[in-house]
Order: sequence, then structure tokens, then C-alpha cells
Amino acid sequence: MEFKVEKNEQYALISIKDTALTQENYEDFEKLVRNLFRIDYTNMIVDFASVDTLDGYGVSVIRKAHKICANELGLLVIVTKNDEIIDQLDAAKIEDLTILPTVEEAVDAVYLNDLENDFQSEDDDEFGGSEFEGGTDDDY
Repeated sequence: MEFKVEKNEQYALISIKDTALTQENYEDFEKLVRNLFRIDYTNMIVDFASVDTLDGYGVSVIRKAHKICANELGLLVIVTKNDEIIDQLDAAKIEDLTILPTVEEAVDAVYLNDLENDFQSEDDDEFGGSEFEGGTDDDY
């Protein structure tokens, strides 16, 4: 499988150069995702601009990549304008999979996801723990 990877501080952009993500090449994509994850990339943008064929193996590897990213509060974004690919991914019912038409929108989604995670983390720190236990109404 041919692809180009651009690494940024916040995300890795994977541009697939092949026209298909299928049984013949899905293992290459899976290895790439795992290697990026091992070096702490939990946000991945996958540009499907040249991809026009996706089979069950391709959908399966996307599901795995999505799960890897989501488990670490990261985001996997598929970039495509191909309605057939979008319909296949929608039919696969991959919960919360982000599909966007442009790389620029995908980058924005990654930054927004990171901001949401930061705010959530701050809320957990602020409201978690025992600081409200045993307090009175005057404490609030």
C-alpha cells in the first residue's frame, strides 16, 4: 500500500495513495496505525481522496483504528467526498466515527476534540475528589 504520512504535534495525517482499502492491503494500513499509536499519535486523519473502493476488510481496519484512537480520547477522522465510501462507513455503524469532506475541517475537528478533552479534564479535577463532601451551603 502506498501512503504518505505527515506528523504534526497534534495529529498524524495519512494520505492513502492507493485507490482501494481492501483485503489485499488492509494489513499495511493496520501496521501503520499501530506504529503511529506506539509513538503516541492518538489523533489520526486519514485522507481517502484517491480511495474509491472499500471492502469489509477495509471497514474492519477502520473500526480497529477508530477504537485505538477513541480508547485514548483521540480522534480518527476519515476525509472523503465519495458518497459510496460514506454510505459504507455509515452502514458499518462505527460509533462516533468522524467523516469530513476536507483535511482542513478534519484538522479543526482534532483541535476541537483536544480542547473538549482538556475542558473535561479540568472539570474532573475541579469537581472530582472530596472537596465537596461534608460541606455546607455556605461552601458553595
